[in-house]
Formats: sequence, C-alpha cells, structure tokens
Amino acid sequence: MKLFYSPASPFARKVLVAAHETGAISRLETELAAVTPVAPNADIGAANSLGKIPTLVLDDGTGLFDSRVICEYLCSLAGDTALFPTSGDARWQALRLQSLGDGICDTAVGLRYELALRPEGQRWAEWIEKQRERLNRTFTQLENEIAGQVGTMTIGSAAVACALAYIDFRMPELEWRSGRPALTSWHETISARPSMVATVPEG
Repeated sequence: MKLFYSPASPFARKVLVAAHETGAISRLETELAAVTPVAPNADIGAANSLGKIPTLVLDDGTGLFDSRVICEYLCSLAGDTALFPTSGDARWQALRLQSLGDGICDTAVGLRYELALRPEGQRWAEWIEKQRERLNRTFTQLENEIAGQVGTMTIGSAAVACALAYIDFRMPELEWRSGRPALTSWHETISARPSMVATVPEG
C-alpha cells in the first residue's frame, strides 16, 4: 500500500497517527506529495479524482480517501477497536470528536489557502474573521468537554490533537491555549504519545 501525504497536512497526520497506533505503519509505503487547489498532482489524481491528500493506494490499485476512510481501513486491517470503538456511547463520542477535529482542520486549511495563496488585494476580510470566530467557538467547546478524554486515544482524540497542532504550526496567532487550561493540559499529554511524536508537522 502506498500513502500519498504531506507532512504539513493535519489530515495526513491523523492517518499516520492511526497507522502508528495500530501497527499498520510497517505495511505502508509513503510518498511525499504536494497539492494545492491550484496545483494538482497527476499521480494522486490517477487514484483519487478529487486530487486530495491523503490518498491510500491499495495493492490492487484502488484508491481510498478521505482520511476517515483510510483510518478506518487501517484499523480494520490491524483488528484494532480502540481507535474506532464498535458500539455504544464510546463509538459515537469518538466519531463526534473526529468531526470536531476535522472541522477545525477544514476551516484552518481554508484560511491557510485564503491567506497564503490568494493575492492580498482579493482576500475577503469578513470571511476570514468569521472563520476565526468559528475556530474560537470550537476551541471553547473542546475546553468544556475534553477533560473526560484524558488518557484515551480514539480516532476522535487523534483528530483533535492533530488539528490543534496544525493551528500551532500554521496559525499560532490564534492562541487556542489562552484561557483554556483543560484543553492545554490534555493536548500536552496526548502530544507525548509516540504516534504523535513521530508525526510532528513540518514544511
């Protein structure tokens, strides 16, 4: 299996964290790939018409995407039920947290493109401000909910941890830790896991 990824992508990092957590990392061949909305990658496009990373190409040539599908596939290969609990409240809490984490990433990556790729004179200031407000609301929601997640690693906590690290990496000016001690402590703890240490964003 070949994983097309960028070390700066929080979605790709979530996949790599899942691969490390389940032991599936030993079965992955990884290939660095650069993709933006205005610079597609032909190799990725051959397996994923959306042209996005991460994309996992199976041995038979089938492309799997997006990060949620890839993570669940890797967990199924490993027979792992810790990241994706199979039933009950634990499952829905993990999936709900994953949606929050992925939502942070969707918003932050959109902001990154707006600020880094769009010419300065064409940027939409009101849209930018509303995306920052959305992120701050989500940080506050996590502050109020995350204490119960200390010590556990699910696909939800992986998604949130990768999302917050991406904010640190690309938008430290948002200062998500300010006034959020529970979220700060939680992130420090989960960031010390070997799977997180091995996948620190760069680029």
